[in-house]
Formats: sequence, structure tokens, C-alpha cells
Amino acid sequence: MNSTGNDVVSLNAIDIARTKQQRFYSKILAASESILYSQYQTDITFENFVWLLWSVKESAYKYLQRNNPVLVFSPTRCIVTQLEIPAEYQEANPSICVLEGSGFDNQPVLKSIVTVGSETLYSRSIITRDLIFSVVNNDNNFDSTGWGIKLIDNASSDSQSTEIRMFLLEKLKNELRLPELHVHKNSHGCPILLNRAREIDIPVSLAHHSNWIAYSYQLAGVVA
Repeated sequence: MNSTGNDVVSLNAIDIARTKQQRFYSKILAASESILYSQYQTDITFENFVWLLWSVKESAYKYLQRNNPVLVFSPTRCIVTQLEIPAEYQEANPSICVLEGSGFDNQPVLKSIVTVGSETLYSRSIITRDLIFSVVNNDNNFDSTGWGIKLIDNASSDSQSTEIRMFLLEKLKNELRLPELHVHKNSHGCPILLNRAREIDIPVSLAHHSNWIAYSYQLAGVVA
């Protein structure tokens, strides 16, 4: 399955007190995931754990929905079964304004495995003091995954939409040497890439929350 999915959460825009209420987090966490948290409660705050899993699950949904348009997003049916936090991880990671990469070998990422029905997906997540960013793939190798995160000044929906497309296209035009790339949406709302009005087989995913925008794309298995 050739796809990609990502999500970003602005930690400055969440309601911490509400996140800690069981009637709220029980809509996101499965019972097994609440137990999973007990293994990491000295490494990550509960509110960050909840939004980390949300970002992984949202990314997984975007990944699968590209090829299954009728898929319904149900957070408690997306189950994070494993979570790995690197030894060098610190919750007080410094703030950033923009960060891009291909793969995650040079990043202190959190790794997880998430199952959605019979599907098993893998994730990489970055947490700073300001955001949580996640990308999923159906392979545990992310070398062919491009991604980016950026802070923008204007959090209006129009600005988010414009800025994320510009951010992604600037990266891809330089990488692919295709100057006439455009981002559109297909019939079921997934973003697609067009080059001179012709769709190209590079799956892309867009995300935004408050003043943060993010993208991912997948080059593995691509037929130009």
C-alpha cells in the first residue's frame, strides 16, 4: 500500500485540565493504552501521552483512508500496542520554528506500533515544548519518507491551507525538479500532487493545528 499520513498538535492550544478528565481521554485511549501509560509516566506527562496517541491515530487514519475512502475514524479502535521513548528524550525540548527531513535517523523520535483492524502501521513522533508531530508508514523503515513542520504567524484556516501547500511544494520542487507541481484534493478529500494537470504517484499528507503546519510524503515504490 503506497500512502502516507501525518498529524501535528499545538500544545499551546490544548486544554490540559480537560485532557486529564476521563470522559475526555476515554474517547481517545483504549483500555490497554491507559495501562501502557503506566510504563512511561516518569518520562512523559499524561496530557502529552494522550495527544501523542491522538496524533499517531490521526496519522494512521489518514494513511489508510487514502486507499479506503469509506473508513470511519474511531480513535479507540486504533490501538497503539508498543511505544519506545529514546533515552535522550526530554519533555523540555527546545522550541523550533521550522524543521524538515527525510527519514528520522538524526532525530530523537518516539517510535510506536499501531494496529487498525488487521492493519499494522509504524510511527515516528517528535515532541517539543510546543508541539507533537507524528508520521506513519506500513514499514518500519522511514528512509523514503519526507516531512516538515513549520510555525506560521496567521492561524486562520485560509492561511493554514495556503501556507502548508507552499511549504510542501517548495520542498518537492527542489527535490523532484518539477517546477509545475500543484496540490489538489481527490474526490474523497485526500491531497494529491499534480504536475501539468496530471496526477503523479507521490502520496502526500497535510496537517495543521493552530499556528503549526506539517506535511509528509512517501517516495518508496513511487512510479513517476
